[in-house]
Amino acid sequence: MARRYIRQFADGDTFDDIFLATDKQVKTNRQGQPFLQLELRDRSGALVGRLWNASESITRQINPGDFVKAKGKVQLFQGALQIILSDVQSVHGEKFDMTDFLPHTEQDISKLQEKLKTLLFKASDLHLRALAQAFFMDEKLIREFCKAPAGIRQHHAYLGGLLEHVVTMMDAAERLMPIYPNLNRDLILMGIFLHDIGKVRELRYDSAFNYTDEGELIGHIVIGVEILNEKLKQAEQLSEEAFPQELQLRLKHMIVSHHGQLEFGSPKLPMTPEAAFIYYLDNLDARTHAFVRDIKEDKNTQSNWTAYNPSINRKLYKGEPTDPMAGVMEDM
Repeated sequence: MARRYIRQFADGDTFDDIFLATDKQVKTNRQGQPFLQLELRDRSGALVGRLWNASESITRQINPGDFVKAKGKVQLFQGALQIILSDVQSVHGEKFDMTDFLPHTEQDISKLQEKLKTLLFKASDLHLRALAQAFFMDEKLIREFCKAPAGIRQHHAYLGGLLEHVVTMMDAAERLMPIYPNLNRDLILMGIFLHDIGKVRELRYDSAFNYTDEGELIGHIVIGVEILNEKLKQAEQLSEEAFPQELQLRLKHMIVSHHGQLEFGSPKLPMTPEAAFIYYLDNLDARTHAFVRDIKEDKNTQSNWTAYNPSINRKLYKGEPTDPMAGVMEDM
């Protein structure tokens, strides 16, 4: 029987299928009884499932990243779908196709990669062009860059998400830069490519999306500067010239300032026009993507509003629900 994906679930549906457990928490209810809360995922999305009165043996055997066989019922609660589990067990010793369980970009990865390469290799600056060559000579790094998500939950949280995010930013920059002729085009395009480069080592995305030990301890900003330092040496060998010190500083500054605010984890505030441009562009694409995603994936078709999203401290307006019979009635 064909698999039914989470995005197809509706209030009242029952299911008995294999999922990827991507988060696990053991909580207590109002009576002080423990229950297991799992985030269950397939490539179409994720839902939170709860198993009441979960035994210690069940909670101990299931960990994030495990495949689980779950049985239960879907219900609408406070405007959002959730799963009430009747049974859940870890599945070991079987191989599954990860493309069924991890979300991925709907765009063509090879086309996005080619566009990225074309834009970077068009740089008029000799040193930035050599730097682009140094990166693309590292086939493993580029392969991971094209596979990585841009995040675990917040935006572009799917395979190929980082590449899609970067190329979208580049497209937007190409359209906006003619309005701001004093900006350095080559510097901005390279800065967009570099701003999240550290996520190829910060994030783990071979099974459930998570952080690597390096990512937890250091973070993608520091990792990004480390990767850049490695490639600067190779760029000097390719160009047979020293990489200008000021150009190095400007590139590193764009990496360390791209979160824009100190409270958002930025070691430095943007202090150049190009760094400020990248920060606002990054925030624009991330926020817009997250808003569109929340509206598109909201399960409550009977409400004008999405469920409340604590990460942005608001619910979103979707508009009046569409009457599926409206077009039919007009044709009669």
